[in-house]
Amino acid sequence: MINRNDIKAVTKSIVLGGCFVFINGFGTILGQTSTPSDSAVIRSIYDEVLTNGEAYENLRVLTKTIGHRLSGSPEADQAMEWGAELLRNYGADHVYVMPVVVPSWTRGDIANASVEMSSGEKFDLHITALGGSIETPDNAPISAEIIVVKHLSDLDTMPKRKTKGKIVLFNRAMDPVLINTGSAYGGANDQRGQGAIYASKAGAIGALVRSLTHSLDTLPHTGAMYYSEDVTQIPAAAISTVDARKLAKLYKTDPGLQVTFQMNCEALPDVEQGNVIGEWTGSEFPNEIITVGGHLDSWDIGEGAHDDGAGIVHTIEVLRTLKAIGYKPRRTIRFVLFINEENGNRGGIKYAEIAASELAKDEHVYVAAMESDAGGFSPRGFSMDATDTLVDIVKSWKPLFEQYNIHRFKKGWSGVDIGPLKQLERRPLLIGLVPDGQRYFDFHHSTSDVFENVHKRELELGAATMASMIMLIDKYIPAP
Repeated sequence: MINRNDIKAVTKSIVLGGCFVFINGFGTILGQTSTPSDSAVIRSIYDEVLTNGEAYENLRVLTKTIGHRLSGSPEADQAMEWGAELLRNYGADHVYVMPVVVPSWTRGDIANASVEMSSGEKFDLHITALGGSIETPDNAPISAEIIVVKHLSDLDTMPKRKTKGKIVLFNRAMDPVLINTGSAYGGANDQRGQGAIYASKAGAIGALVRSLTHSLDTLPHTGAMYYSEDVTQIPAAAISTVDARKLAKLYKTDPGLQVTFQMNCEALPDVEQGNVIGEWTGSEFPNEIITVGGHLDSWDIGEGAHDDGAGIVHTIEVLRTLKAIGYKPRRTIRFVLFINEENGNRGGIKYAEIAASELAKDEHVYVAAMESDAGGFSPRGFSMDATDTLVDIVKSWKPLFEQYNIHRFKKGWSGVDIGPLKQLERRPLLIGLVPDGQRYFDFHHSTSDVFENVHKRELELGAATMASMIMLIDKYIPAP
């Protein structure tokens, strides 16, 4: 048996009989796109998950027994213990925790807001603190006139006399014409992440940010925001889409209206938690690593069912399913339950740091990494951050997935947790599961992200799709 860590020859790619075949310097075939038997294996994977799947019940336990799992919280600790035990029960050879120091922050129990018109008429507003925000001074309400903008740059061009002492409402909706809702989310996210910085530079005392969702409802959607060391910190809250629209409309007819809001969130000292990892040792190339994962943490409103409880149970179900059908991996498959994706991605960054160290010492080669972090909806395909050669190999497997309505095989964003692996000197294939995303942001980061809003069959189809892709990657993707 040839240890490919010792192979120094450059791997060559040729086309043979319509399939990519990879030949190393010793003339050994390392992989090809697929064989007829792969279709039967994939069929057995879907049959196993759809008949005996345990992902939905595992999600129920995670969300209903443990609940939300904000980094640094006791619930995140409980989730780590739960995940490690489940990986052991499903037969991982080695289960351990990769320590990660994570931020700790609490939302508190106060998030109130209202608007008072010049006439004296008042309306309540629905808000929640953005993750990482400071409290309103002394936990007391703040009141001020507002200024309504759509872009961060709008504040740069305004005279400071118009913004000083006011509350800024960032009211840019997610772009409705973008079919890819993830792109629409990304295009509006700067106001949430940096809104408090720009508002403070303009002299404002607070910031309200329109919730990042296409849904018109009264649910505020939280998410991470950031401060800059050279700018005074001001409180920042998400406001529901219905209330943001209403407030902006009222402002047009009554610029003197006053908004009041109060929050008692608080930053706490960092704590040590970690990525929960289960390894299934490869039979031929144990030093070659295939990573599959999702993030264990969630925001502290709702239950983190779609984001990212679904990705966690997808990951664990891959292990259970491949074991159940008797699959024997050639490479080591590493199942990673990442910590702290939501407010810092320290888990993903630490994992990539360890990977770089192992690679430098020639201890491991990272072949591929796959992530599920787009909800438990019906799978539609995959998004790949990789070289054109690797993308073409994965695209060649498309006929194997067509009967399962899996059709998207494109270059693009693979995922936050596995993203830092892109910087490895020997770059692996990075691939993300792409479910149907039209309803994802209805639930994302809100109180409606609960178990009841995940469909059992859709969740199971996602798990089967991931397991099938991991099998093909294990068999055919060449080591970088």
